[in-house]
Amino acid sequence: MVNKENYAEVIENLQLELRRGAMVLAVLSQLQESEYGYSLKQQLAAGGLEIPEGTLYPLLRRLEKQGLLQSEWRVVDEARPRRYYKASERGVQALRDLGQEWKHLSEAINNFSNERFTRSNS
Repeated sequence: MVNKENYAEVIENLQLELRRGAMVLAVLSQLQESEYGYSLKQQLAAGGLEIPEGTLYPLLRRLEKQGLLQSEWRVVDEARPRRYYKASERGVQALRDLGQEWKHLSEAINNFSNERFTRSNS
């Protein structure tokens, strides 16, 4: 049984699980054009999804290792070198597939919520 003290921890862990999958989808959606890590972080934040750097950079490396991203080092305007990431062909396909799954899950959850709301108001 979850007591009041543990409930906050349980919810926090569930939120992290939910965000993990959503972050992959969000990152792939923003990397149709090359971006470096910090600019990607800013884009995501502007869209309402804050991702700490300690989460974003390991995620980028993991997606690259899985073949969903490709990266290259660039020096722009004599600044320090930055690693630019872009979705690979496989990453673009994964975005389409994951987007379909996200849409399906969202619709199903919305249906559940609507059914529960209708029943509770009867």
